Amino acid sequence: MATLTADRLYALLPAIHRLRDHEQGEPLRALLAAFATQFAALEENLEQLYDDQFIETCAETLVPYLGDLIGWRELHGEVPRIASPRAEVTHTIAFRRRKGTALMLEELAQDVTGWPAHAVECFERLATTQYMKHPRLHAPASVPVRGAGALLRLGGAFETVTHTAEMRRPETGSGRYNIPNVAIFAWRLLAQRLSQVPLTPEPGDASGRRFRLNPLGADLRLFRRAITEDSLDQLAEPVNVPEPLTVRGLALAVRQGTGADDYGVGRSVQLWRPGTPPTPVPLSQVRICDLRDTPTGWAHEAAVPAGSIGLDPERGRVLLGAPGDGPLLATFHHGQPSAIGGGEYARTPEGQTLAPQRSAQAGEALQPHLEAIAAGGRLVIGDSQAYGQTPVFKVDAVLTPDTAGHAVVVAAADGTRPVVLAGGDINLAIGARGRLVIDGLVFAGGPLRLLATADDEPRELVLRDCTLVPGVSLQPDGTAVSPGAPSLVIEHPFAKVTLERCITGPLHAVPDADLMLQDCLVDAGDAATPAIAADAAGAPGAALTLRASTVVGRVHVRHLPLAEDSLFLGSLQAERRQAGCVRFCFVPTGSVTPRRFRCLPDEAHPDVLPHFTSLRYGDPGYGQLRHATDAAIRDGAHDGGEMGVLHALYQPQREANLRLRLDEYLRFGLHAGLFFAT
Repeated sequence: MATLTADRLYALLPAIHRLRDHEQGEPLRALLAAFATQFAALEENLEQLYDDQFIETCAETLVPYLGDLIGWRELHGEVPRIASPRAEVTHTIAFRRRKGTALMLEELAQDVTGWPAHAVECFERLATTQYMKHPRLHAPASVPVRGAGALLRLGGAFETVTHTAEMRRPETGSGRYNIPNVAIFAWRLLAQRLSQVPLTPEPGDASGRRFRLNPLGADLRLFRRAITEDSLDQLAEPVNVPEPLTVRGLALAVRQGTGADDYGVGRSVQLWRPGTPPTPVPLSQVRICDLRDTPTGWAHEAAVPAGSIGLDPERGRVLLGAPGDGPLLATFHHGQPSAIGGGEYARTPEGQTLAPQRSAQAGEALQPHLEAIAAGGRLVIGDSQAYGQTPVFKVDAVLTPDTAGHAVVVAAADGTRPVVLAGGDINLAIGARGRLVIDGLVFAGGPLRLLATADDEPRELVLRDCTLVPGVSLQPDGTAVSPGAPSLVIEHPFAKVTLERCITGPLHAVPDADLMLQDCLVDAGDAATPAIAADAAGAPGAALTLRASTVVGRVHVRHLPLAEDSLFLGSLQAERRQAGCVRFCFVPTGSVTPRRFRCLPDEAHPDVLPHFTSLRYGDPGYGQLRHATDAAIRDGAHDGGEMGVLHALYQPQREANLRLRLDEYLRFGLHAGLFFAT
């Protein structure tokens, strides 16, 4: 706050001057007000100059300069998510004092990559001859076969079982157990939350006891919500990383009294009884069970008595002890490589200035709200519940020349993920010059269909952070009900359609439409099925602009203005090849495209192929490139990032930055390797 304000300066003048100034319209007060403005700017500058002396408060532009004073080296290719190296510069002196220690390397890995990390000194995992004056009781040469906890962690980041020495270097990702080796484990998958969603009944269950957590009615692997470490003076523990939950691991934690680390309010999973407000189900009423399928139903049904609830974290299943023990709500976390598609991650839906503003929640009917905003407005859905209805999204037409069209926004509130379970096609009745934005919703049960009309006026559809479930809906085992069925059908030739950060099935668009995809995953189920075309037969479809996306299936379009940083897992064919460009993409052999630039495969890499952790929607590693994929694909984008839908994560740059730092902070003779736990 400025100390020399205009009023204070004016009060310092003699009263006679203030009286004369008042008689003349106060020109002197106006002059002092100008002085006060400059004094305020000067005081602000002095305060900032003082703040700029400290790394915690200095301006972002000065961080590299302060780092240069202590010999900090700037990294190449800064990741946008962790673009400011403020924390690393802050910790540089402490890092150098602790050079080569496991605690320091773990903290360094987290700061540089932004991934949860755990450092292991591999000599602690070596089976060696014991020295009688210094016995290592924590490292027996034989495996404790009766120790359930040790066996569950075998081969992972937190294992305690010892191994014989390996001669391979850890830098290659192969060797691990040797005296000079340090293993750094990183968890790349995100634990995405779903809050207080109703359980989904098992189809055909006459007992009324079997339910799934997934609103889509399919099995879903649960993940741990990582707990922040209490102190920087301790290495990460299993509860501090977002790893998949297991039946045996969670059951063992419950028996040992640490189950509250994963079950409870604000933890990885919590069951609730409906009410206002909902009541949490205590851990004492929950039994961790293996509820896999059996010929007669689910396993261990008889072991869950009335008054208790069985929970299977590996499949996302819930078994009531008796039908009267329900209904229930659930809050849980599932794994996902990136914040794309529908999810409870932070978003800012557009349309705050539109009127009217309406809201819906608790599964109420959406159609009355959609009718009310058809002439312009916004509808915000405020929870993550399932809406079992087939609404029609309307935008009224504007036929008056030179008049702007109506804008309608239908969005999920920040921190929610509503699911629309339709009974058929969901029609998008966008009138002339209308604009419809759908943000943050999940659609299942039927495709979105943009209807054709007799006029030749343009209209626009924007899908942002949405999921159009590939295969329309899911079987209980997670497979698609209708593999290859379209998720979005564009019938109007004057439509402009934009998809941003979406997961979707095949897109069918008439040839005269315009289609733009950014950071999207289009999944037709296999490489032979049309993914982007005019119809199911694969006729040439809309003009396509594609950036940083992954397409599973064939693409046949009329025109391809630009395809960049993308992966095509089926043939790509453009009818018009004189214009347009395909750059920094993986394009299968035999594709017919406009001119290419730096695309794969090429003469230097004739046999490269992308390999994925999973290509089945709902799996934790859906769309994630495996580390076994050739580096030409993993860092083949225009900026050195990976090709495909996860390009925005800048994973190759994170790896490169960490390796640069490890060279600087490892003690002489030590070797460090990066291992991905997820």
